[in-house]
Amino acid sequence: MRERPSLQRRPSFPCARVLAGAVVALGLLLPGVRSAAQQLPPAEPPAPEPGTNQPMATLHVTTNEVLVPTLVENSGKVLYGLKPGDFVLTDNGVPQRLHVDPDMDTAPVALVIAVQQGRSAALEMDKIARLGPLLSIFTGNSRGQMALVGFDSTPHLLHDFTGSLDAIEGSLHQLQPGDGGAAILDSVDYAIDLLESEPDSYRRVLLLVSERRDHGSHHVKPSVLVQRIGASNILVLSLSFSPSAAEFLHDLGDSGSNRTMSMIGTLFMAAQAMKKNVARELAQLSGGEYATFTRDKALQEHLSQLAQRVHNRYMLSFQPQNPAPGLHTIHVSLTQDYDARVIARTNYWASESP
Repeated sequence: MRERPSLQRRPSFPCARVLAGAVVALGLLLPGVRSAAQQLPPAEPPAPEPGTNQPMATLHVTTNEVLVPTLVENSGKVLYGLKPGDFVLTDNGVPQRLHVDPDMDTAPVALVIAVQQGRSAALEMDKIARLGPLLSIFTGNSRGQMALVGFDSTPHLLHDFTGSLDAIEGSLHQLQPGDGGAAILDSVDYAIDLLESEPDSYRRVLLLVSERRDHGSHHVKPSVLVQRIGASNILVLSLSFSPSAAEFLHDLGDSGSNRTMSMIGTLFMAAQAMKKNVARELAQLSGGEYATFTRDKALQEHLSQLAQRVHNRYMLSFQPQNPAPGLHTIHVSLTQDYDARVIARTNYWASESP
């Protein structure tokens, strides 16, 4: 079995000088760990930070071609047969010449299910344990691989990648309540490491089942995680529990398809948005989807829809006209009014040249 990534803090990515000040400021954005309810055990103390003498690791993202998986729906039904001329894609507001793969996304799926165990997640475990059979929709015909990660104040691998649905189901049924933490940022960072260890031929998907806000991450900053999402082709699908009715209605009306971020301070704004709802922001940054649930039926319906739509995305690609270092904002729309919603990743990260 190959060695799994450790939970040590990931070195920061180098970026353009114009973003340096913003990145430093972002270190103050991550809120401290809130006190857990009295009936919950206290969060575990964070692991000690590694020494400062470690060499810096640099991720150089190839921006010769940027992949943009895109979902187009009308009244819940996928619109098929769209051509390059049906799409408009802008990179930092500049229209790009794009290519559309004639086939839908048919690659086998590498799926990591990251399930919160800490804080109030114990109240949701009976619902989560019954999700096993629906996970087969992601992999289909046993062509894919699945891994299970649990997290409270720290993430931990519950089951390594396997093609056995029974094995993942068994691990889901054995979930135990964790401590008073919910380190969503650290856990997503850990899950990205797992997914990036899988072959490039796989469609990499992270299914996050958690509450909305982070409680207790210490190993990765929001700004670094924004960069990692932007530098990967990982699709994040988020299912959040215990939301308010008002936010639920808001999320139904705002898929993120019409949401644009300022060209100035994009990295700062994306990281700041994670303070309010990290689960939703991560999904939107990756071109994934976010849904909320309170009851068992809603959770199963949302998961089934998310799994089916993984394979119903157009694969758009383009070569940036100006691959300047930093976080680039992407916006995808249609040239005609099909009364459709368009869901695509909202950014990519371009590193400095080696």
